[in-house]
Amino acid sequence: MVGIESYGAYIPRYRMNHNTIFSAVGFLGTFPAPGENAVANYDEDTISMAVAAGIDCLSGMNREKVDGLYLATTSQPYMLRQNSAIVATALDLQSGMRTADFSGSSKAGTSALLSAFDAVKGGTSSNVLVCASDCRLSKPGSSQEPLYGDGAAALLVGSDDVIVTLEGSYSVTYDFPDRWRAAGEKFEHAWEDRFIRDEGYARMIPEVISGLLKKYNLNIKDFAKIAYPGIYVREHGAIARRLGAEPGQIQDILLDKIGDTGSASPLMMLAAAIEGAKPGDKILVASFGNGSDALFFQVTEKINKLADRRGVKKNLASKKELSSYEKYLAFRNLAPMDLGMRGEESIRSPMSTLFRERQSILSLCGSRCKRCGTPQYPVQRICVNPDCGAVDEMESYRFSDKKGVLFTYTGDNLAASIDPPAIYGFVDFEGGGRFWFDLTDCDLDSIKVGMPVEMTFRRRYIDEACGVHGYSWKATPIRA
Repeated sequence: MVGIESYGAYIPRYRMNHNTIFSAVGFLGTFPAPGENAVANYDEDTISMAVAAGIDCLSGMNREKVDGLYLATTSQPYMLRQNSAIVATALDLQSGMRTADFSGSSKAGTSALLSAFDAVKGGTSSNVLVCASDCRLSKPGSSQEPLYGDGAAALLVGSDDVIVTLEGSYSVTYDFPDRWRAAGEKFEHAWEDRFIRDEGYARMIPEVISGLLKKYNLNIKDFAKIAYPGIYVREHGAIARRLGAEPGQIQDILLDKIGDTGSASPLMMLAAAIEGAKPGDKILVASFGNGSDALFFQVTEKINKLADRRGVKKNLASKKELSSYEKYLAFRNLAPMDLGMRGEESIRSPMSTLFRERQSILSLCGSRCKRCGTPQYPVQRICVNPDCGAVDEMESYRFSDKKGVLFTYTGDNLAASIDPPAIYGFVDFEGGGRFWFDLTDCDLDSIKVGMPVEMTFRRRYIDEACGVHGYSWKATPIRA
């Protein structure tokens, strides 16, 4: 029985009210609907959010059994370097696995999910982690700016302890030129909204859902939840009425809470539907982008045994308003800021060193003494325990999923930072180990010694001359 074994999600801490956008660029004629968007921090992107969603999904799971990772996105940092391989390394998954990037359309999330089901059904993989993440760049003042939000979702596909089974699917494909971005372009282009809404969205969503119902001899009333992207709120409701669905069956599209998250949107709505589901519920999920995929799921009894996830609900509740439009532009590098002389220091990424030290830098793996059990970071040959001192008796030890407390910290106004002051400090890990990390998603007046923290994978820099996005781990206050 093939299905979903676990789910996870990630929504950035920052939210920007549409009125903040309007107050800055409303003179251009942009009149956004009420609501707010999830906005990635300056050190977040598609890869970092995918890792965060993956961590949530794999909480309490055996990572050793994951033998595949698919990443779906339309905003990948790398055109040539597999983004999914970076995510897999950051999650400290085994090297003997299959990775793949899915891109080119906002339905890439459901395409990756269907491919994962095919891989498990066919026996080429046993457990595939599907991450869908988008952090799309919009022109200031464009209609996409208040529409798009940042976020990620993750689903673990397998055949053991399945909480939701895949019962069927149906797809339609069209070369529909609604939005596009050529190679090398920074911003996407969009055709007329009326054309996208009437000829694409309003036709393809009903077509794919009706096709699924007919294929499996189902009635729309059979489903406890029906989820499909809602980039046009009025038309979204009209589609539900045409299909004969009741308002209570329609999954919240989250458009006024986080915005349209692109390829992550269908998977995030599916995760939200699973959060509130009970055994026996049927769930229908559809995507939109150059056609549509519709998937039909059924919830099993094992959903009650899955440990609590941060998921969509807790991420939605944990937020802070980004009230400065100028700060948003700085985060996106849409308004270059002068960081002073320290910010002008050139960065040269030593790729050979990065590869050799990937376990320490990307996976945050240190070592643990086999003799006395003392964890230490970075990797050491000699045990740091003064009562032990064992030499070359170490095993790999992952710190990324360990929580800790802040031992000491510093707020540095002289360090080059797009969000000053730069904050860093020493973290004492549960179970042992101490190291210093940058802190993120926090303010200087909100942290204190002894505060619980957790680790988060973030983009540390962009080496523009070499085209390198550098990543490592930071500490952050625990989001609950």
